Amino acid sequence: MQRHSFGRELRLLTPMHFKHVFSNPVRVGTPQLTILAKTNTLEHPRLGLAVSKKSVKLAVGRNRIKRLVRESFRLHQHKLPAVDIVVISKNGISDLDNKDLTKLLEKSWRRLTRRCE
Repeated sequence: MQRHSFGRELRLLTPMHFKHVFSNPVRVGTPQLTILAKTNTLEHPRLGLAVSKKSVKLAVGRNRIKRLVRESFRLHQHKLPAVDIVVISKNGISDLDNKDLTKLLEKSWRRLTRRCE
């Protein structure tokens, strides 16, 4: 049975990990967010988040978005290739409700999987 946890090994932790992803990544974009990905040497994907105050003013909104992205990643991690992923928020993401953001993320994970294979 597959474990659906989101442990420390599934996170991008250091600035070097983020720099690696920002150098020549595969991009998946929507008007509300951008997903950057780059292959890693591990056997599983890792996630990093960049939700700025510029795109979401209130901390409660930034936390909601990060929570939903982490949950979506946790549920889809076994379908994703071995890549390092950075999710970057854009203006307008706070206008989406939880259901719409979840649908947008599911669609983006599928597009990312197709582009990385």
